[in-house]
Amino acid sequence: MTDLATAGDEPPIPPDHIEQTVQAIARLHAAHHRRATTLEKLVDRTTGLFAQPWFIAAVTLAVAAWIMGDVVLRRVAGHGLDRPGFPWLQLAGELLAIYITSLVLISQRRKDELSELREQLTLELVIMIEQKVAKVIDLHEEARRDNPLLSNRVDAQATAMSAPTDPEAVLEAFKETHATMMTEVEAEKAADATGLEAE
Repeated sequence: MTDLATAGDEPPIPPDHIEQTVQAIARLHAAHHRRATTLEKLVDRTTGLFAQPWFIAAVTLAVAAWIMGDVVLRRVAGHGLDRPGFPWLQLAGELLAIYITSLVLISQRRKDELSELREQLTLELVIMIEQKVAKVIDLHEEARRDNPLLSNRVDAQATAMSAPTDPEAVLEAFKETHATMMTEVEAEKAADATGLEAE
């Protein structure tokens, strides 16, 4: 009984084509990580530390310690490290904000590079799948035409779908449609503005 339960808890082994896809994605991530310089890896690790909840707690404690230390020092010694308004604390906070922002932007740029690689891979796969589907439709239509038991008829839609799509033609069509829609939107805005002025 225990052996059966243990055997049932094992994760299923994925098919070969899924395993190959997973390995390809893992190689993409590994290659991106290998290309990173030591400084970029250090920036990623540092940014990861800033994203932890304890960092907010540490900054809050540091600010509280600075203010309380200054108040206590003023009462005990008559003068503090920072005058009221705490300009030195504000300067430290501004410098910290500048460094954190810069580190986050550097880290985000590396993540964006990986996202662009993924998008490129996705685009290539979509184009490849579209070409394969077009070939399958073409083969299906050819098999239907060659089968003496089926009536031979012209299917215009299947014929159109059996031709692989030209990505550049699709991109141009998208640009033209987008430009037309934006022109219509601008015309509507102009008409609305004219109507408001008339009122």
